[in-house]
Amino acid sequence: MKKILALAILSISSMAFVPAIEAKANNASTLTANSVAEPQIQVQLGQNRRRYNRRARVVTQVRNVRRGRSLYRETYQTRYQSNGRVTTRLISRVLIRRY
Repeated sequence: MKKILALAILSISSMAFVPAIEAKANNASTLTANSVAEPQIQVQLGQNRRRYNRRARVVTQVRNVRRGRSLYRETYQTRYQSNGRVTTRLISRVLIRRY
């Protein structure tokens, strides 16, 4: 009699908990399979200007330079980096006149 009573209680309890476990498993599988549970929202204040802030400012300058008895036109390019570094390079030097 005790065995029958124990089997009856065991079967009733398994019937009550199995649908709840299957429901949890179905919810988890639908979330991973569909992967469209709720939209993920990204809030951004202001504009995304990082890309533009990294650009260097480039200035081209032309000057006439006298070296000895010669006159040259020198063209320089000055680059101002975003971190404060300034680089200057000579692009061209053209002889204008000799005395």
